Amino acid sequence: MRQVVRTDKAPQPVGPYSQAIVHNGVVYVAGQGPTNVETGETPDSPGEQTRQVLKNIQAILEAAGTSMANVLRTNVYLKDRYDFAEMNAVYAEFFPNEPPARTTVEAHPPVNIRVEIDCIAALPE
Repeated sequence: MRQVVRTDKAPQPVGPYSQAIVHNGVVYVAGQGPTNVETGETPDSPGEQTRQVLKNIQAILEAAGTSMANVLRTNVYLKDRYDFAEMNAVYAEFFPNEPPARTTVEAHPPVNIRVEIDCIAALPE
């Protein structure tokens, strides 16, 4: 059964998409940007943007009934590939042991952000 996930602890969608969808025990989280939902602000540095993006993802996963420990795969989109090292250092803080599979590409999001991440996670058994 398909279930839409929504939480006020992460930025609301700015288009026709859901924060996440749960289907058959799997959570599909839409690409998240670095907006802090409490302040409405976006950090400047790639590292701090990565931190905020992952906090937003964490909030969505918790609303879906799972956690970062159950993330299976992420896709990281960087505006500038030279931001990789800074993004990677912060990313490692959120996935210190047995990190998920990941693809990282240089992409130009339709809004002015440096980092966007989406993920797929399992619900706990």
